[in-house]
Amino acid sequence: MTPDIKTAITEKVNELILDICPDAGFTSKYGGTLIEAVAGDPKTAVGGLFFYEDHASFEFSKGADLVDPNGHLEGKGKFRRHLKLKTAEDIKEKQLRNFLQQVF
Repeated sequence: MTPDIKTAITEKVNELILDICPDAGFTSKYGGTLIEAVAGDPKTAVGGLFFYEDHASFEFSKGADLVDPNGHLEGKGKFRRHLKLKTAEDIKEKQLRNFLQQVF
């Protein structure tokens, strides 16, 4: 994944989050960025954005509870689910806004 794609994904994800939840916070941790509903309060963590060699992953802490009629979320664990993002366009195509509205 190129630096330009990483930047585009990061900017669009952050813009969406702040549009939905202006009080959200961003904390660098575990090699990515954790998202808190209330900045500075780790108990309000809703997920995080992490980058890998060929994709980004938005991880939802309680993703198993999210309504996903189109089957965009991946993962089979007890709690977490994630969206794989390879381009900034995937943010809209995989309905990240819908999932963020559910967690905030």
